[in-house]
Amino acid sequence: MGGIELRFRQVHLDFHTSEHIINVGADFNPEEFASTLEKARVDSVTCFARCHHGWIYFDTKVFPERRHPHLARNLLKEQIEACHERNIKVPIYTTVQWDHYTANEHPEWLVLDEHGCPTGTRLYEPGFYRNICVNSPYRDLLKAHIKEILQTFPVDGLFLDIVRPLECSCKYCRSGMEAEGLEPSDPRARWEYAVKTINDFKIDMTGFIRQFNEDCTIFYNAGHVGPMQRSTVSAYTHFEIESLPSGGWGYMHFPVTVRYARNLGVDCLGMTGKFHTSWGDFHSFKNKRALEFECFRMLALAAKCSVGDQLHPSGRICPVTYNLIGEVYSQVEKKEPWCKNARPVSEIGVLTPEEFMGGSGSSQLPAAIIGVSRMLQEGFHQFEIIDSVSDFSRFKVLILPDNVPVSPGLAHKLEEFIADGGGIIASYESGLNNGKTGFALKKLGVRLKGPAPYTPDFIFPMGEIGKGLPETEHVMYMGGLEVEPEQGSQVLANVVVPYFNRTHKHFCSHRHTPSSGKAGYPGIIRNGRAIYFIHPIFTQYYKNAPLWCKKLFLNALDMLLPEPLVRAEAPSTVLVTLNEQTVENRWVLHLLHYIPERRGQDFDIIEDLIPLFNLKISIRVPRKVKAVIRVPEEDPLDFEVKNNRVEFMLPKLEGHQMIALNFT
Repeated sequence: MGGIELRFRQVHLDFHTSEHIINVGADFNPEEFASTLEKARVDSVTCFARCHHGWIYFDTKVFPERRHPHLARNLLKEQIEACHERNIKVPIYTTVQWDHYTANEHPEWLVLDEHGCPTGTRLYEPGFYRNICVNSPYRDLLKAHIKEILQTFPVDGLFLDIVRPLECSCKYCRSGMEAEGLEPSDPRARWEYAVKTINDFKIDMTGFIRQFNEDCTIFYNAGHVGPMQRSTVSAYTHFEIESLPSGGWGYMHFPVTVRYARNLGVDCLGMTGKFHTSWGDFHSFKNKRALEFECFRMLALAAKCSVGDQLHPSGRICPVTYNLIGEVYSQVEKKEPWCKNARPVSEIGVLTPEEFMGGSGSSQLPAAIIGVSRMLQEGFHQFEIIDSVSDFSRFKVLILPDNVPVSPGLAHKLEEFIADGGGIIASYESGLNNGKTGFALKKLGVRLKGPAPYTPDFIFPMGEIGKGLPETEHVMYMGGLEVEPEQGSQVLANVVVPYFNRTHKHFCSHRHTPSSGKAGYPGIIRNGRAIYFIHPIFTQYYKNAPLWCKKLFLNALDMLLPEPLVRAEAPSTVLVTLNEQTVENRWVLHLLHYIPERRGQDFDIIEDLIPLFNLKISIRVPRKVKAVIRVPEEDPLDFEVKNNRVEFMLPKLEGHQMIALNFT
């Protein structure tokens, strides 16, 4: 982990304020502002130097024309001074690729598409989302702006927003591509250059910042953190994972993303919002139970907390908002001693298809990674999201969900993992070579014949792989691959085929053709420590969650991992995570039970807290345990040790409960 440690209770205070609003900041009261934050137990607040409208919120000498035309006071200066008096840190926000003022004044700096047109918000539509190219002279303006911030204020940190690779055909990018031997008319070349451009920008900007401040935090926000950030992690001091569940990210984005980001060597925080929907939703309030869950889940996943808000143009802080945040952050504060310097205890690694998609690194995650994460969470398993560069030796089992191509180098690494005693579960196209002409991962013990001839078809579970399922056909809605088992491989479940595929010439009933009763081809194959599913079971689970897909997968996992770290006799709606505090010589188990519901059409919400009683927990431990304690209540629990497993019962789970396992 990097040397900079974040605080636990942060607020990201947006202040995107139109030039058509007067008396901006006129009602700001420094004492009220800071005392309200302090009372809400906020220990860090990100405040604005410059917003997406392009306006600056302090008395700038370098860009006086950009100072908000109706700013009534030296707002940022007063915010910093008031907060620092109460030991509240103030990272400073500035925008990068969205700046409405600059877009209007310098259209020659805008990102252009392949037709030579600016990208983002159209000229006569509301919004400041026209994209500015950081290859243009705009970069020099940014540096002058950031230099002034660094030389004007005591800077705790910099939050640089909207820093993403963008395909651009402006004259600066075309010239740069040609200088590097790339053809600007080739979309792949434009994307390659876009990634290089933004990576170079981050490295260059961090070096520039360090000329003036050696200690401030630095974060470049793209709305997501994934494999694309690995190559430039040295430019960051930490990651802030923007993930408002009601703002388009959904409730699965954060747990998937943080399970990847927390392995890159820097501290992480999660960022949700106080809004009912998303950013800029003035005078709305998140349900308290939802905010509890989102913050407590951050702690459970070894991250710090950040809640997004937006300051009213008047500068008056909203007491209702901070009553809400304070009710949650006062609980976070009590939990911190069991979360400080916590690291996840995991035994399963999931290779993310995101690494191989060649996309923009957006917050829209691959369906397969969401599906497998749901299954593992619902099975109470402890896992990380990893890429091909990760250290595999940390894990007992690796999972390749649906769409993970395997290069010769990755195949060698995976085969070494199996040789060292590890297990692998792969599905559908995972394990194929990059051309999808055959299996590069030979340890799967199968040969590719081609696409499965029938879809839908039907898996017929039997024996150990079918535990908990009736021995009958179970429909597999999405088409799979047909494979032939190699010598020595074992077919765990066969596929039964329909009478025919549904076409305009022959169809049956409303949806798909029923089973013909005839076995067609292998559906699940085991070769030693490797198990392969022919169907995209994880994408299917993401789409409509067939219980049999999850049971088949969890049964396969049980075959490779018969003694998992955690077992729980609890509903699958319970989230279970296990963290370690090395200095304190303890593990901390987190149990959360909040249920997101789709009560409106747009997104899931959480309103109610439903308690659970008498949950039986079993944890495989590496050494002797001297006490099992509910924390922060400091309430000891009775426990037994059987076969290197600590077993105990939690009488009541109401929302979030931490349980410390103290070792001797």
